[in-house]
Amino acid sequence: MRLEQAAAIASHLLVVPQSASTNAELRERASDAQTWPHLSALVTGTQTAGRGRLDRDWVTPPGSALAVSVLLRELPDDMQARGWIPLAAGVAMTDAVAAQLPGHEVGLKWPNDVLVDGRKICGILAEATADAVIVGSGVNTTMSTDQLPVPTATSFAALGASVDVDRLLADYLTRLGELIAALAGRSDAAASDLLADTVARCVTIGQRVRVMLPGGAELHGTAVGIDEHGRLMVDDGAGQHPISAGDVVHVRPA
Repeated sequence: MRLEQAAAIASHLLVVPQSASTNAELRERASDAQTWPHLSALVTGTQTAGRGRLDRDWVTPPGSALAVSVLLRELPDDMQARGWIPLAAGVAMTDAVAAQLPGHEVGLKWPNDVLVDGRKICGILAEATADAVIVGSGVNTTMSTDQLPVPTATSFAALGASVDVDRLLADYLTRLGELIAALAGRSDAAASDLLADTVARCVTIGQRVRVMLPGGAELHGTAVGIDEHGRLMVDDGAGQHPISAGDVVHVRPA
């Protein structure tokens, strides 16, 4: 995997032929801050034991997806502002994917799944360490339609597109670096424009949604916005409810 453009953006870039989990592997290496500074990345085309949100497994056929984990050390001082990091990664990847899929609707499903024409092409998982945040992303690249894990998934190949993985990763790292730098400088998503960028790309807003909340309860309503804390605002007819954690499903019209 030749990643010359991405290597010019990342502070340190390591490409491995296979990884059980790029997030777990980067976490093990992250204690060496000199070798692995801010905006370092670990990349593979074959991940055998990856995890998604809500601890779901994320395993793909060898060579059919890009798994990348990025180490972020230059973080906002405000811990609440750090909650925006997964959304920043979602915005960055949405822009990177959209650049290679003209003519398609590419958007962000709250909090950080990237959808193309309503189907998931990328998932993101952010995990904190003692002094950093690791952001892992999995992008379906050459996965055939038959290999897609669920009917609501898609890939560049399934869309009839050939992806330039080097450009995709370089675009993602560039945008992610910009967004995190702005957020760290302001410690405020509104002042750094991250809130506006997220709202502009979020295809969940305006959708009828079903939210599976921690503890098993469900909330049904319309997603009406994102607040200053990055929470999804859902109106169930009786009022607006801020959602900070939960599994959101876009409810398609019957």
